[in-house]
Amino acid sequence: MALPLEAINAASAREKSIRRGHPSTLHLWWARRPLAACRAVLFASIVDDPSSRPEEFPTEEAQEAERQRLFKIIERLVLWKSTNNEEVLNEARQEILKATDGHPPPVLDPFCGGGSIPLEAQRLGLEAHASDLNPVAVLITKALIEIPPKFAGMPPVNPEARKKMQMTLKGAKEWKGAEGLAEDVRYYGKWMRDEAEKRIGHLYPKAKLPDGTEATVIAWLWARTVKCPNPACGAMMPLLTSFVLSSKKGKEAYLVPKFEGKKLSFDIASQPPDVEDIKKGMKRGMSGIFKCIFCGTTTTRDYVAAEGKNKLIGVLPTAIVAEGSKGRIYLPANDSILPEIKILPEIDKAGLEAELSPNPRDVWCRNFGLNTPVDLFTPRQLVALTTFSDLVAEARRCALSDALAAGMPEGKGIAEGGRDARAYADAVATYLAMVVDKNADYWSSICSWHSGRDLIRNTFARQAIPMVWDYAEANPFSNSSGNFLGAVGWIVDVLRMLSPKVNGRAGQYDSTMLIPHNLSPLISTDPPYYDNIGYADLSDFFYVWLRRSLAQVHPDIFSTLLVPKERELVAIAYRFNGSKKEAGRFFEEGLGRTFNLTRKVCRWDFPLTIYYAFKQAEEDAADSGLASTGWEVMLESLITSGYVITGTWPMRTELSNRSGSLGTNALASSIILVCRPRPDDAPIGTRKEFISALKRELPLALHQLQMGNIAPVDLAQAAIGPGMAIFSRYSQVLEADGSPMRVRTALQLINQHLDEYLSEQEGEYDPDTRWALSWFEQYGMNEGPFGDAETLSKAKNTSVEGMVQAGILKAGAGKARLLGRNELDPDWNPATDRRLTIWEATEHLIRVLESQGEEEAAMLQSSLGGYAESARDLAYRLHSICERRGWAQEAVSYNSLVTVWPRLKELSVKRERPMDRKLTDKGTFE
Repeated sequence: MALPLEAINAASAREKSIRRGHPSTLHLWWARRPLAACRAVLFASIVDDPSSRPEEFPTEEAQEAERQRLFKIIERLVLWKSTNNEEVLNEARQEILKATDGHPPPVLDPFCGGGSIPLEAQRLGLEAHASDLNPVAVLITKALIEIPPKFAGMPPVNPEARKKMQMTLKGAKEWKGAEGLAEDVRYYGKWMRDEAEKRIGHLYPKAKLPDGTEATVIAWLWARTVKCPNPACGAMMPLLTSFVLSSKKGKEAYLVPKFEGKKLSFDIASQPPDVEDIKKGMKRGMSGIFKCIFCGTTTTRDYVAAEGKNKLIGVLPTAIVAEGSKGRIYLPANDSILPEIKILPEIDKAGLEAELSPNPRDVWCRNFGLNTPVDLFTPRQLVALTTFSDLVAEARRCALSDALAAGMPEGKGIAEGGRDARAYADAVATYLAMVVDKNADYWSSICSWHSGRDLIRNTFARQAIPMVWDYAEANPFSNSSGNFLGAVGWIVDVLRMLSPKVNGRAGQYDSTMLIPHNLSPLISTDPPYYDNIGYADLSDFFYVWLRRSLAQVHPDIFSTLLVPKERELVAIAYRFNGSKKEAGRFFEEGLGRTFNLTRKVCRWDFPLTIYYAFKQAEEDAADSGLASTGWEVMLESLITSGYVITGTWPMRTELSNRSGSLGTNALASSIILVCRPRPDDAPIGTRKEFISALKRELPLALHQLQMGNIAPVDLAQAAIGPGMAIFSRYSQVLEADGSPMRVRTALQLINQHLDEYLSEQEGEYDPDTRWALSWFEQYGMNEGPFGDAETLSKAKNTSVEGMVQAGILKAGAGKARLLGRNELDPDWNPATDRRLTIWEATEHLIRVLESQGEEEAAMLQSSLGGYAESARDLAYRLHSICERRGWAQEAVSYNSLVTVWPRLKELSVKRERPMDRKLTDKGTFE
C-alpha cells in the first residue's frame, strides 16, 4: 500500500560510502543489494498496512496515523547506524511478532549471492535460509548468517587474548556477537602475515631513496611489451596506457621515457614528458592497438592477440611506488633490486591450471593468451598467494590446538554441524581463506595503478576479467594499498558488526530443481538478470584459491574443480554455441521451474518479493532469435507460474560508484516486484479492457513515481510495474482474434502509454520550450534548415526571432540550431530574463551543475521558484528522447539533474525563495 520510499532510497544510496564493517567488504560479489532496501522490504512484507485492519483502524485518519507510525519505524530501521542498534531493531522485531501472533515465518532466498537478504532477515529476528548453485556465494552467505550464530558470545581462544583475560582485574570481558571470533581471526591473520614474511619476505626488497635511506615498497609498476611488427624496428615496444603516475595536485608524477638504442627505461619527473598523449600513453584505439614508442608503427589488435596466445608478450618495469613520511614516493624501477624468477621457490599449481571460461564478454583476457588462473598472476604473486593459502591450514591447526587448550571439546567439523573446537578452528580458517581471496583481488596482473587516488585498483574494478596492459604488483608486507593485514582488518570489522540472534543456514542447491519444502517460508530473492553477469565464470578467479585452502573444511561445496556452470541460470550465449535463442529458452524454462517451486512451498499469507534490475531493451526478435528480453522472460515466467503482481517499488539498489555506471546511463534502481498467487477465479480480460485500464490507472502511478524522484533512466523500468499489475490481474488477456496476449505485446503497450504520458506534459510548457522539444527530437543539437524552424515556430505559436532573443537558438545563413550549454550566457539571471523558458531553465541548471557544482545549482534551482519543478519534468521527457535516439551522453546529463534534485532542494531549503512569477500566453514571465 505504501512505503517511505525516499528514506529507504536515501539510506541505500549512502551505503556506497560506508566502508568499515559493511558486509560488502567481507568478500567481493558482483550484484549485492543494499542492506537498507532488504531490511525495509522484509519488514513491509510481514507487517500489514493498517487499511487491512478496519476493525482496529476504522477511519482513514486512524489508518494514516498508524501508517505514519510504521513509516517512522522503517525510517529509523534503514539507517546504517541502526545496523547494530538493539533498541531500533527490537522495536521492528516486536512489530513483526505482533503481526504474526508471535510466529514469524522463516525467510528463504534461493539466489542468495552476496547474502544481503538472508542477513537482514536474521537481523530482524527471522530464521534465515539461503541457497545458491555458486559455491562462492554459498560460502559468503555461510560466513554471514550460518557461522557467527554457532559461536556468538564466545571469548577468543588465542593465547594472547586468554592471557589478557586472566590478567584483567575487573572480571571477564563480555564478548558480544561475533567479537570473540573476530579477535581470533585478527590474531591468526597476523600470525600468518608474520610467518609468511619469514618465508618469502626476501622476495620484496626495500627501495633506495635519493638520500641513501631505504623505504618499503607499496607496488612495483610494469608495462607489458610485444615485439614491434615493423621488421626494420623489431624493438620490444611497451603497451603503456598512460605516462601519469600521480595526478594529485602538488604531488604530480610522470614517467619520462629514456632511450639507449632499442632499450627503454623511465625516469620520474614532476613535469609531464614531451610525448604525444600523456594520459593515453601509447594506446591508439581499442584494446590491443598501440603505437611503437621507437618507430611510430601502430599494431593491430590481431597482432597483439596472436603474440599473447603464443606467449610472446613480455614485461618492462616502469616505476616503483614507495612509502614516504609525507605520502607516496615515485622512483625509477631500478631503485629496487627484483629477485630473479629462477630463484623463486617452486609452487604446487594443482587446481590453478584449469581453463578459464571462454566467455568472450566477461573473461576477455583470454583473447590475449591469459587462459588459466596461473596466467593471471606474476611468478612472485603466485608464490605469495600459494604461501598464504597454505598457511590457512597451519593457522587452523594452531586455532584447534588453542581451542582445545581453552577447554573446548574437540567435537565435529563445521561441515558436519559441529560447534566445538574442530568447528571453531574451521570457522577461523574460513575467514582467513576469505582474507587470501581479498588479497588475490589486489595481487593479480589485472590490477592497475589509480593515478588519481595513488592506490592499486583491484582486479574486479568492473564485472569482468579484462586485459590490463600496465599493471601494479602489490607488496603484501607494506602498510599501504594491497597489503595482507589490511584485508584482515576489513574482515575483522565485518565480524565485529554481526550480532546474530537466530540461526541461519546456507546450502548449495539448484533452485530450478530443489527448494527446501519443509520450511513454508516467506521468499524474497534477487535472481540473475538474464545475461548481465556471468557469475560462475568470474567466480573461478576466487574459487581456485578458496578450494586450495578449504577443500577439507567445506568438502560439500568445494567438490568440483571449478564453479559449476552447466546449470547456472543465466542466458549466456557462448554456452549454447553462440545461440541467443537457446540461451534465452534455457533461462526462461529454468526461471519458470523456480517460480513453480516457490509457489508450491511458500507461505501464501506473505508476498513473494523479487528484486530485478535488468534494463529494458528493444530487440528485433527476428535478428536476435529471442522471443523476449530479460524483463519479458521474468514477467512471463511469473505470470505463467500463476502469480499476480500486486505492487512494484523502484528502490535505489544499484551503487552509482560502481565502475560500470561511471559516466554512463546505467540503471540506478531495482524494481521490487511484489507478487501473490493469482486467484483461481481471476477473470479473463480483453485487449480493449487492458488498454482502458492502462489509460485510467497508469498516469497516476507515473505521476507518483516522478514525485518520488525516480531517475529518468529508471522510469521505463518502473512503469513496467503498475502496467503489469494491471495485465497480471487477469487470468489472460485476449487479443481481437481470441489469442492470448503475450508479455511482449503488453510491454509495448505500457511503453506506448508512457510516451503518451510524457508527451501530454508538453501542454504545460511555454511555446518556446514546446518548439525546442520538437526540434530537439528531430535534430538534437545539430543544425537544421531555417525553413523547418520557421514552419515549426508557427505551429507552436512562437517565432524564430523571439527564440533567438530568448537565448536558446542560433539562426542565420539558412540554418538554425539550438544553443549548446557551453554557449549559454554564464551570467544568466532568471529574475531579470523577460522571456524565460523552461527549456532554458533546464539547460542552465545542467550547465551550472556540471561546471560549478551542487551548491551553485541549488541557488539557481531556488531562484527559479515553482518553475523549477517544470524544468525537472522536462528532463524526464528529454531523457526519454535521448534514450530512443541513442544520445547517451546527453541522456546522462538529464538523468543526473533529476537524480541530484533532492540534494539541491536540501541545499536550498534555508535560502529565501523568490516570489513565483506567472507565465503569460506569450511565453514570457511577469
